[in-house]
Amino acid sequence: QVHLVESGGGLVQTGDSLRLSCAASGGTFSSYVMGWFRQAPGMKREFVAVISWNGGSTYYADSVKGRFTISRDNAKNTVYLQMNSLKPEDTALYYCAATILLRTDPEDYEYWGQGTQVTVSS
Repeated sequence: QVHLVESGGGLVQTGDSLRLSCAASGGTFSSYVMGWFRQAPGMKREFVAVISWNGGSTYYADSVKGRFTISRDNAKNTVYLQMNSLKPEDTALYYCAATILLRTDPEDYEYWGQGTQVTVSS
């Protein structure tokens, strides 16, 4: 059982940056693929970024490519999401999740955090 806790969300202005963190406990963090997802009110949960167990492979949603960067520190059991050039449409509850295979469908993820809110004002 993997327990995930996100942090780093907040209220920022258009063009600002934020770094989200997701701390894992209760499992072998380095064996998991880690993903970031987000969900805006009234919308489906959508894929943002994913990173392989060793950080060697990363994938991004087209909407965040070039602005967001996912990374991980297996020694600290933590995955990060650096978000630059934030836009109002990035406003959502951001979740980290863990799975075994490199996937972008939230249905394929086994473990989820509670989420951290990101609000970008125009």
